[in-house]
Amino acid sequence: MSTSIQWVRSLIFNAQMYVAMLVVGILYTPAAIWSADGAVAGCHAYCRYIRWSAGWIIGLKSEIRGEPPTDEVMVAPKHQSFLDVLMIYGAMPRGKFIFKAILKYAPIIGQFGLRIGCIPVDRGKRGQAIKQMVADVRAGRARPGQLIIYPQGTRIAPGVKAPYKIGTGALYRELGQPVVPVATNVGVFWPKRGVMRKPGTAVFEFLPRIEPGLDVDEFMTRLEHDIETASDRLNKEAGFYG
Repeated sequence: MSTSIQWVRSLIFNAQMYVAMLVVGILYTPAAIWSADGAVAGCHAYCRYIRWSAGWIIGLKSEIRGEPPTDEVMVAPKHQSFLDVLMIYGAMPRGKFIFKAILKYAPIIGQFGLRIGCIPVDRGKRGQAIKQMVADVRAGRARPGQLIIYPQGTRIAPGVKAPYKIGTGALYRELGQPVVPVATNVGVFWPKRGVMRKPGTAVFEFLPRIEPGLDVDEFMTRLEHDIETASDRLNKEAGFYG
């Protein structure tokens, strides 16, 4: 398939993705107002639709490997594009993200995100947010589910090295919950910026969990090693050797 045709297909896919978000948002708003379960159902429906439509519009299939957690754990994924957000949320029953506070003002994403229990964090106030999260968990105020935190804090392109932020280690120490690292090669096909989406198979792999009890430095070293090693392997599987 020519690059120009794939670009046009990518443009169509991107446009319908936002139309679908609006449609799903409208359809599930009554259920979301009635119950947080309704918001969760709407988000899961959107995740399934995008994975399905990506397969036939742009030829990008997706695969989940490993065992998605269903208990109270922290989940620490590699973040490369919007697709990995949808893949990880759709794979778990009650995911909830730590996300940038500005996103709570975004139409549909913000309202549904808050309804499913996502935790907005202001830039520069992460330490304060961590203390509040720990207090909420210990007091039983936090919505149950799998807490998703991106340890590098932002999308990182395949082959690019970026530091792992200590906030994940602080939560690991304070919450005393297992952490499930997650690797991906999504960015090989769906880059951080631009219209173009490439055909292939994007893989999202849940890795063996890291149990509580390590000191923070040891935990961070292991987390980075596990995610980066597995993501490099998946990148090579997708034909990326950068």
